[in-house]
Parts: sequence; C-alpha cells; structure tokens
Amino acid sequence: MSDLDLIIKNADVVVDGSDLTLQLDIGIRDGKIAVLAPDLPVEPGVDLVDASGRTAFPGVVDAHQHWGIYNPLPEDTATESRACAQGGVTTALNYMRTGQYYLNKGGSYADFFPEVLAATEGRSIVDYAFHLAPMSKGHIDEIPALVKEHGVTSFKIFMFYGSHGLHGRSEDQRAFLMTPEGERYDLAHFEFVMRGVQAAREQFPEMADQISLSLHCETAEIMSAYTKLVEEDGSLSGLPAYSASRPPHSEGLAVTIASYLAHETGLPTINLLHLTSRKAVDAAIRMAEAFPHVDFRREVTVGHLLADCDTAHGVGGKVNPPLRPREDVEALWEHVLAGRIDWVVSDHACCRDEQKFGEDRDDVFLAKSGFGGAEYLLAGMITEGRKRGLGLDRIARLTATNPAERYGLGATKGAIRVGADADIALVDMDHTWTVRAEDSESTQEYTPFEGAELTAKVTDTFVRGRQVLTDGVVTATSGGRYLARPSA
Repeated sequence: MSDLDLIIKNADVVVDGSDLTLQLDIGIRDGKIAVLAPDLPVEPGVDLVDASGRTAFPGVVDAHQHWGIYNPLPEDTATESRACAQGGVTTALNYMRTGQYYLNKGGSYADFFPEVLAATEGRSIVDYAFHLAPMSKGHIDEIPALVKEHGVTSFKIFMFYGSHGLHGRSEDQRAFLMTPEGERYDLAHFEFVMRGVQAAREQFPEMADQISLSLHCETAEIMSAYTKLVEEDGSLSGLPAYSASRPPHSEGLAVTIASYLAHETGLPTINLLHLTSRKAVDAAIRMAEAFPHVDFRREVTVGHLLADCDTAHGVGGKVNPPLRPREDVEALWEHVLAGRIDWVVSDHACCRDEQKFGEDRDDVFLAKSGFGGAEYLLAGMITEGRKRGLGLDRIARLTATNPAERYGLGATKGAIRVGADADIALVDMDHTWTVRAEDSESTQEYTPFEGAELTAKVTDTFVRGRQVLTDGVVTATSGGRYLARPSA
C-alpha cells in the first residue's frame, strides 16, 4: 500500500451496525478511504497521524444549516465552516431561499442560485450543498432544471410563513417573501410544490429516492393567536413565553396537514424538520401509520436535545420552533433511543449579538430567531447519548449515515468504509470541557449552551483526507467543495 497519501493509525473506528469499535488503521489515497486494516506499514513519503486513544467517527453530515441568513454569505461561509470543522462536521447542507435575509432579493433561481454558488466558492473549509425553497409558482417550474443543472435534490416549505414572519407576526408577507404580485404562500402553494417535486421524481426516476421535500411544521394561525394570548397574559417571559406562544400542538397540526398533502399529491419522500415536542413526534408517528406509502423521515436538532427553555442561557436561545420544557426534551430522547428519529442536526444560524437582541435584551419577542451550534453537535450527542445508553454506531447513523443516504450523498459520505470520502472526526471520548462561546470559531458571541459540560471533544477533522482541524485548532482556510447530488 505504498501509494497511500495518509495513514491514520491506531484509531478506534466506529463501524456501521456494531456498537463495538475496531482498532484499525485508515489508509487514504486521493481523498478516499483506500484500506481499513490493523498495523498498516508506513512507507516513506506517507503522512502519518497517530489516533491512539481516540475514536474515529464518520465526518458529520449536518443536514440543516443556514449560512448567510444574518451575515453576508461569503463571510458566513468562511467563518461558520470553521465552526463546522471544530465540531467534526465535514459536510454542511444549507437551507436557502429568495426574499428578505440571505441575498435579500427575489426573482428566479436561474439568476439567484448562481449568485449563491459564486458567493461561496473557495471560501468553505468543509464540503457543502444547498436545499432550496420554492417560494413562487415560477420556482416550482424550475425544480427540474435545479435537479439537472445544479444537482439540487432537496427542497423546502416553511409552513408558518403563510401569515407569520421569521421572528413573529407579519402584516405584509409578500414584501417579506418578495413573491410576485397576486401570488400567495399558503396551503395551495404547498400542494403545488409537492406536485412539482413529485413531477421531478418522475422525470428523473434513476434518482427519485434522493429527491425529497422538507417541511418546517408550524401553523401560522395558531402561533399568531397564542402569541397574542401570551403577551396579553404577561405571566411568562423569556424562552418559556416563546415556547407557549408557538405551542406544540401547532407543530402537530402542521405535521398532520403536510402528511395528508403528501398523500394527496403522491409524494413519498417527506422530511419533517426539527420536531421539538412529544406532540409533534406523536403526530408524525400517527401520520406514518395512516400513510404507510409515504417514506417520512424525522429530524431533531441537537439544541432541542441539549437545552430546554428553562435552563438555556438567556434569550439567545430563541429559535423556531422554540426550545421546549424539559419534559419535551426527555420525550425526544425517548424517541431517539427507540429508533423513531432519523437524524440529528445543528440548525446552525449564526446571529451575532447586535442582530439577535432588540432594544430590550430580555424581550424574547423582539429578539431574532436562530443560533449556531454545529461545533457542539457530535460532542453533545456523544455526551448525552452515552448517558442514556445510545450506541456509538447509532450516534454515527444519526449524525452522518442517515442524512447522507436521504440527501443523495450516501455513495461518498456518511460512513467510514473503503471507497468513501475520507471524512473523519477523531474524538477524545474522555475529555470533559465546558462550553464557552468565546472558544468557538463562529462569529456569534453567545450560545444558549454556555456553561454546559460535555464529556467528549473533537480533536481532529479530515475532509476528503485533508486535515482541517489539528489538535483542536482549525488549520485550513479553504478547500471545501460544492456537492452536486446525487453523488457517485
């Protein structure tokens, strides 16, 4: 094996399907895993990394991020991909849409998406892809071209945008979404998006299973009414008030509506994003039983698994859907352990201090929604998962294998196996540390996880065999690639 470029020696490798790690050397050639075997000979000219005492996880495929939502996209790509490397994330799938935030413009994706690609090219240190949201009728017509020309195989609906803005009530959704005059972003539009995605699946049958639609499931009318109730009552404040203003049954109702529309339109590849509560997951399970021909996948964020609305560090923990009470956190873990959650993500959306908080820093209804967290995803899952008996192979599936397979990257990403990209996170499983925002590579100056104690730490990250994190320090400035999907 003298033609190897790099050998990672003595790693405890997480193997798919086994809770037991195997001590192996990982031989890498041309960015791919070429051999997995113990005691590989090290020939002259081969780079060597000694992973003794550390566990090798497949690089995290973080299927839910938002680069460029609050900061200029080129800047966010550079800084937040550094945070990814810090957390063992080697592939970041970002949600993107037209309208306010992101590029702050409307129009066709034929014009918009090349700008996105140009703004990110050469700036990320990890690999990345984009999910796109069809906001107008014209965007639905563009779905086949996005699949064929750009390898975009996943799309999104924000169900609450019908009469709600990103942070709260909105009186003029057309201005916020920058949609054409006379069009509405409503249930009828959601139906037509589903029909458009299904039409693309039929047009490209060889990749149909990798073409899917994701939904943010909250119900605008319920949220608007309950926000008014919470504000008028005045007995709640902070994150508990925000949770009450967007109640769990709002999620459950939206999941139910979305599921029936999937049944009606014949679209079988549905992803239910960032479910936060017992009621939301219960609705998702009921819908899977009602419509067994729909291949539902269920997503949870690490934020909703690590923090609750009573213990998160301040109003900086505002996110959509909200952080919930501890009973919902424990319910989510019950479903994770039972195998009813398909993947865990960060929903990373860097929102700096001056943007996050309103004039009254304690008023949750004035704060912006979203926060970062990619740097804590894998360490957080290992820390909390081990406490509850979650196997390391299950953690790898939840953070890498399952999202890679769903989103058209299963051929190259998501597992440590011969022939796959050499995307690897080395983890010290016995390193206890305290989360401090100031230690993050993200430009966000706060974190709702501030002060949390984690018991595992990513020490080294490799993207296609290129070391981007070395002994806990980011050591790359670029090199990440845009991923057209499905990969081959």
